[in-house]
Amino acid sequence: MEDRILIVDDEPTICSLIDRRLTREEYSCVTANNGKEALDLFLKKSFSLVLSDIRMPEMDGIELLKTIRALSPKMMMVMVTGYPEINMAVEALRLGAYDFILKPADLELVVHSVKRALEKKKLVEEVEAYQKNLERLVEERTAKLRQAYDFLKKGHLDSVKVLAEAIDAKDPYTRGHSDRVRKMSLTLAGHLGFAKDRLENLEMGALLHDIGKIGIKDEILQKHGSLTPEEYRCIQEHTLMGVKIVEGIDFFLNKLSMIRHHHEHFDGTGYPDGLVGEAIPLEARIIAITDAFDAMTSTRPHHGASPLEDVLQEMEKCKSKQFDPEILGIFLSKRIYDSSKTT
Repeated sequence: MEDRILIVDDEPTICSLIDRRLTREEYSCVTANNGKEALDLFLKKSFSLVLSDIRMPEMDGIELLKTIRALSPKMMMVMVTGYPEINMAVEALRLGAYDFILKPADLELVVHSVKRALEKKKLVEEVEAYQKNLERLVEERTAKLRQAYDFLKKGHLDSVKVLAEAIDAKDPYTRGHSDRVRKMSLTLAGHLGFAKDRLENLEMGALLHDIGKIGIKDEILQKHGSLTPEEYRCIQEHTLMGVKIVEGIDFFLNKLSMIRHHHEHFDGTGYPDGLVGEAIPLEARIIAITDAFDAMTSTRPHHGASPLEDVLQEMEKCKSKQFDPEILGIFLSKRIYDSSKTT
């Protein structure tokens, strides 16, 4: 599409001279004799550049420049004047004029200025088009990477679920325990305002929290009746054993604290490290509550399932001792335990 130039000057002779010269360069030209007339034309037609005098009746060139740049900030404008005032030139350039030419204007200088302005305009448009295309390519690439990441993440989650099922298969009395702990932990963390990435990390950790039990002898895990002190110490080793199982896998590194510390007690009497209060990782404090609730409401070899009301009362008694009081308060008041019943 050819470039259309709007020529504005209150001297018809000058308009005609510039029009004829620019037409020889194969530009399409439209003329106006004052700023108001030029603005009317600008609003009705599309122009590549405006070449305007400054001193004109009705609307001068500076006002026209302000108005057009407000309407079309990228419009190229070349200003021409017979009054060489430095302040006027500075003002025109400050307002966005591309060039400032003094009368009597050399027509070849006008042609040169117009060509340079239009070349710059085309270059800016090409850069913008390139940037838009680059942004589109980046968005497409980002979407593909996100899709690949989601696929990889799903693969990891599926693998973790298989591990969780292997843990539960080790002890038929706890079948489904890891998944119930996962559901309750995610619901509880949602009330605590966890972001998506942190929820996903908690989901993995909750599924893996008992992975160390894979290394515990079946006769201890499935023993009917009370455990001996030695057997109980062996059971406690599952936290450290779980860490050893997964610590060499980079993907599981940020789940280690949940595996290691989900049996710490808020008052420091838990294991394996006797951490106290907020020194216990938040995710581990969440799992400690959901894990204990599911253990007490499930049938185990050494005890039967306790009634819900008895379990809730017992957990209330353990507030600030075994459990973080704030998190337990949310667990009880929001009936988080109901989420363990959902599919």
